[in-house]
Amino acid sequence: MNDGARGEAPAQRKDARRNKEALLDAAAAAFVAAGVEAPVRDIAARAGVGLGTIYRHFPTRADLVIAVYRHQIDACAEAGPALLAEAPTPHAALARWIDLFVDFLVTKHGLAAALQGDNATFDGLHAHFLDRLLPVCAELLEAAAAAGEIRPGVDAYPLLRGVGNLCIGADSDPRYDARLLVAILVAGLRA
Repeated sequence: MNDGARGEAPAQRKDARRNKEALLDAAAAAFVAAGVEAPVRDIAARAGVGLGTIYRHFPTRADLVIAVYRHQIDACAEAGPALLAEAPTPHAALARWIDLFVDFLVTKHGLAAALQGDNATFDGLHAHFLDRLLPVCAELLEAAAAAGEIRPGVDAYPLLRGVGNLCIGADSDPRYDARLLVAILVAGLRA
């Protein structure tokens, strides 16, 4: 009986992790569609979980917003090595990753704005953002430079900062095409 009980615990943890992942994905989609004030009931319905599950994982809306933001940062970071392994060239991997980064920036702008009121939390998330994304971008840049596809010596920080600056305003002006400008920037990296 003890072995069975121990065997069930990992299944419960796996189920809890799956619920949490579904919840974070659902919350991210709800935040994109309706902003960070999206009703928790809608998020629960999207995730296929009860309200109690949301509050068990995230007692406050701020906890949920922070978790979604971190989850999206981590997903973007984890995509880099996978793209490098799968793409036909390192430059193609870099371009695709920058596209994902733009998606993250454009769709998560409201999250960042909501968090800026709490400077300590925002500063911690910004540090996490840099810690996770700068090394991935640097790895992609180095691979593309080593393949002779881009000029060597491009620094990840100014590139990400430039992409971020090009994305400002994309959510408020339908005539502004941040993706086009970022594509021009990435094309300009070519050797």
